Amino acid sequence: MLKPKRVEMWQILFILGLVISPVLYRLARPLPNVEISTSLPLLIAAGLLVGFGTRLGSGCTSGHGICGNARLSPRSLAATVTFMLLGIVTVYIGRHVLGLL
Repeated sequence: MLKPKRVEMWQILFILGLVISPVLYRLARPLPNVEISTSLPLLIAAGLLVGFGTRLGSGCTSGHGICGNARLSPRSLAATVTFMLLGIVTVYIGRHVLGLL
């Protein structure tokens, strides 16, 4: 059986900071107006595809693009080139072919 992991004070403070900081920001300043012009199904599909790509690519885009490339990892270089090219192609097709974006 696994032993329960001891929770450190910094972990508790980190989570509290994640919860409290937006509340403090809201008290100090008005929230900005946010308008999402994309449909909910498209947003859900995009989120699922990002999650699938992260799993398939063995890491997130920023992890490969910043840390992996800084370590000269061939896998990260291949992943970065792949997601950049596919991102460019996706935006081009979405805007100019399908007129969605």
